[in-house]
Amino acid sequence: MRILFMFGGLVFVGLGVLGAFLPVMPSTVFFIIAAVFFARSNPEWEARIMNHPKIGPPIRAFRERGAIGKPAKIAAVSAMAVSSVVSAILLHGYWRFAPAAVCAVCALFILTRPSE
Repeated sequence: MRILFMFGGLVFVGLGVLGAFLPVMPSTVFFIIAAVFFARSNPEWEARIMNHPKIGPPIRAFRERGAIGKPAKIAAVSAMAVSSVVSAILLHGYWRFAPAAVCAVCALFILTRPSE
């Protein structure tokens, strides 16, 4: 199992690095998941993520207090609102409201987290 957790951590670090450069992918969420995988496979790598000067503070805030920064909340909810509107325009029938429903649940989760 340790090898699987290590592999999962590496995959999510890779996705986090991609998310740092691609505007449509979040990076912090992937680094949070990578830290969870590394906690079960390689505590040294988990510590490197947690102590990183750029990505460490938001991960520690989420882990310790479940906190999400206000700028991140604004960006996430805004992106979900835009994608919900675009989906409603492009999709037909009952499917047009499915993305908005999923985004509403996700936005509710994000907005109910404490701010940093």
